[in-house]
Amino acid sequence: MKPLARVIALLALVLACFPLHAGDFTEPRPGLHTGGQPTLDELKRLKDEGVRTVIDLRGPQEVRGYDEAGEVEALGMTYIALPISGKEDISAANAQALHALLQGREGKVLLHCASGNRVGALLALGAAQLDGLSADEALALGRSAGLKSLEPVVVEQLATPAPAESK
Repeated sequence: MKPLARVIALLALVLACFPLHAGDFTEPRPGLHTGGQPTLDELKRLKDEGVRTVIDLRGPQEVRGYDEAGEVEALGMTYIALPISGKEDISAANAQALHALLQGREGKVLLHCASGNRVGALLALGAAQLDGLSADEALALGRSAGLKSLEPVVVEQLATPAPAESK
């Protein structure tokens, strides 16, 4: 295989594994849109649909293809970064941080990562631990928001009793 062909094949493989855009947002709860990395056109459309806050779970090292924070703010929406780099960041503390960010928001919210997987994982944890949903209900919510390969991490954490609070 020629060097240029190898580079093109490698680039195609990388782009297939780490999509810059996952499109098709879901609405697992009224006013909460979830999914993967939005395009500029999708941000504009979502703003027109009432989204006023964008919460980005992608880490700073992840390529977005544009200055998302700047574009969101230029559209008159609020941009919030809560970096969740991978399965090691799927935790009760981060689920609680996300839960707090979602509380009291005016207007609709777009919550995204690269594919929706991290979004679904943290929503499922928060739903079980903070909203009182059963594990099955929380996992169903997580799946509807994009939970896929991180489901075993969520299942393990839901099966582990939370530490008792000290008085």
